[in-house]
Amino acid sequence: MAILGGIEGGGTKWVLGVGTDPDDLQTISIPATTPEETLRRASDFFRAKTIAALGIGCFGPLDLNTASPTYGHITFTPKAGWRNTNVLGELSRTLQVPVALDTDVNASALGEARWGAAQGLTDFVYLTVGTGIGGGALVGGHLIHGLTHPEMGHMPMPRDRDRDPFAGCCPFHGGCLEGLASGPAIRARWGIAGEDLPAAHAAWKLEAYYLAAALANVVYTLSPQRIILGGGVMRQGQLFPLIQQGLFERLKGYIQAPELLDGITNFVVPPGLGERSGVAGALVLAERALD
Repeated sequence: MAILGGIEGGGTKWVLGVGTDPDDLQTISIPATTPEETLRRASDFFRAKTIAALGIGCFGPLDLNTASPTYGHITFTPKAGWRNTNVLGELSRTLQVPVALDTDVNASALGEARWGAAQGLTDFVYLTVGTGIGGGALVGGHLIHGLTHPEMGHMPMPRDRDRDPFAGCCPFHGGCLEGLASGPAIRARWGIAGEDLPAAHAAWKLEAYYLAAALANVVYTLSPQRIILGGGVMRQGQLFPLIQQGLFERLKGYIQAPELLDGITNFVVPPGLGERSGVAGALVLAERALD
């Protein structure tokens, strides 16, 4: 089988991998510094591996319209120095192999569909909760793109200012889901990083409150068969039962599906591939680029 390359391009680090599936996938991580340095280091890594194609799951927002003059670019990201970076074009030029690009969360969804917690499902959502919040969705077996691509992390959230006076940290919307429930929001609200907060801290009930509200919106709009929650914040295992219970209470029995009544613990789940969902899914993108 052809050796494929995959990139999970995050705002903090890029994971570079080569292989054919998660079992033989070899990875390294590099920091996401400037676009020039990060893309150069990625190119150097893959040139030494003689890959047949490359898949990239990248932070965004991205221009994924193939008819657009800026197709393959990162667009109006708040990450300093990365706005208007031509990720697809630069790596295509330097590697001279077929390259496919999609959002980091769509890549994670592809990885989970092929090898992880969404195997056998046609309709599901992968939501990452970390430095940012984003969602990828398969509907009828196909990734959603549409006008641009989904931005689930920026859905407006119900607010109780007495319970949570924090204004939110999203530079565009303030109190959207990302602005209230991302890793930086936790740090800004409580003055300490989430990984340093005890499991019994009030932060986690508030976090679960916002995530359950967001998942209720997802359930009502997309009707997924399962929701997978990944990202650094979700390493806090105590969040899963809080979110599952919160979602169950919000739905109020309206949707009469067994998965949402008796089996909700199997409806909201962690990634089957752990932290390798994105780079594994990038291999699926590389496979599609070959085809």
